[in-house]
Formats: sequence, structure tokens, C-alpha cells
Amino acid sequence: MKTVVITGSSSGIGKAAVLAFAQAGWNVAATMRSPEKENDFKAISNVKLYALDVTETGSIASALQAIKNDFGKVDVVVNNAGFGVDGVFEAMTDEVIEKQFNTNVFGLMRVTREAIKIMRAQKGGTIVQIASMGGRLAFPLYSIYHGTKWAVEGFTESLQYEVAPFNIRMKMVEPGAIKTEFYGRSRQFIKPTDTTAYDSFIQKVEKVSMGAGETGEAPAVVAQAILKAANSTSSQLRFPVGKPAPLLLWLRNRLPDTWFFKLVKASYKI
Repeated sequence: MKTVVITGSSSGIGKAAVLAFAQAGWNVAATMRSPEKENDFKAISNVKLYALDVTETGSIASALQAIKNDFGKVDVVVNNAGFGVDGVFEAMTDEVIEKQFNTNVFGLMRVTREAIKIMRAQKGGTIVQIASMGGRLAFPLYSIYHGTKWAVEGFTESLQYEVAPFNIRMKMVEPGAIKTEFYGRSRQFIKPTDTTAYDSFIQKVEKVSMGAGETGEAPAVVAQAILKAANSTSSQLRFPVGKPAPLLLWLRNRLPDTWFFKLVKASYKI
């Protein structure tokens, strides 16, 4: 029976992934900052909760060691923990920017580093990074969020070469617009308080962005892609999932920059 570790399991894609892996017969280590608040997983025999905060190195090391002790090995680690900040870059403080990168990039790197130590010693494993279609293309008002996801893409693509000799596979799942709290209560939108210069632009972009969230696919769709990536023994690195990710990424790879930028501007009417 294989064991998977999933970070950010308390909601959205992480929660859906826990249920998908559990149903597929895996041992699931569902990690989150406050496992005592989680009730939905208690009745599932092959799911065990662990406290893990990706912003604290000690928390990561102790959680992964406890999981290895409990299950004997760690076959797959899914780096799902993250959140999104959008809005006007001019109005973003250093604190906001650093918090976004600390979770989405440095947190992912911390977990990846600890996972490699365990997997190298056990002679294999798979690390699945939850990236985004926004790690290979960009939309307005998501500058620092895109910055984190582009960083994850570059980091993971490079890292695959150095861990391959240890039979460690790197995978990236790239969701499109998914209906989660990314567009709801967990959203952090930054708007200037000292100028109205951006108001018209914000109004146009917000209408399209929030509409995409409302019509997005369910987290369960991404969970199945994560399960597929975890089971993959091929050299495939990227797994786009959820409309419109596959189509937009295909277009981004084939259209000249100026054509793609015109397409984005037209869709937002900016």
C-alpha cells in the first residue's frame, strides 16, 4: 500500500486530493496547519492527519519524519499548500509580497528538500508540485502570484535533472480556473487607497477574473490529474488540467508574444 503526503489538505484541491487518493487505496498523510479543526477525514481509515506549516522548516521535518515512522516510507509528496494574492502591484507592501513567496515558493522548496532527503535514502519516490497554467502564461492583476508560479515551474524543471539519478520523479500539475476559495474567502485583493487611477482597469479585469472562478471546474478534476501524475512512470513533467488550461497553454506555446497579448487584452476588454 503506497503512502502519499499532501500539504494544504484542509480545503479546495488539497482536500479533493486526499479523498481521491484514499478512494484509490493509498495511505494518505493529510497535512495542514490546524489538523484539530478537520472533521471530514476522521471516518476514513486510511487517512491520518498531521500538523505541518510550510513556512516553518522544523514543522516540515518533524511531520515528514513522523509520517515515515508511521507508514515505513513516503512514496509521493504533493506540494499543494499555497494561496493567491492579486491586485495592483504599486499598492503591494513588502510584507504582502514576502508572504506570497514564502508560502508558494519557499514553502514548496522547503517541503521538496525534506522529501528528497527521505526519497534519496529509500531509493525513489515522486514529488508532485501544484503549479498553475499561470506558471507559463500571465493575466492582468496577478503579477506576484504569477511570479511565484513561474518560479515553481523553473525550479522544478531544473531540479528533475539532479534527482533523476536517485529514481526521484518530479511532476507538475497545472490547473486552469478551478472553483475554490482562491476566488472566495482566501482571496487577498490589493487596491490602492491613495489614488483612483486604476479603478476603471480593475473593474474590467475583475469582471472577467471572477467570472472565470464562478464557472471553473470542481477541485475533484484536479485531484484526478494529481493521482495520474503520482502514478506516472513516464518522463512527462507537466499535466495541464481544467478548462481553459490545456487550450491556453497550447496557444501560448505557438503564438508570437504580440498575438497572445492581444488575445488576453481582448478577453478582458482592456
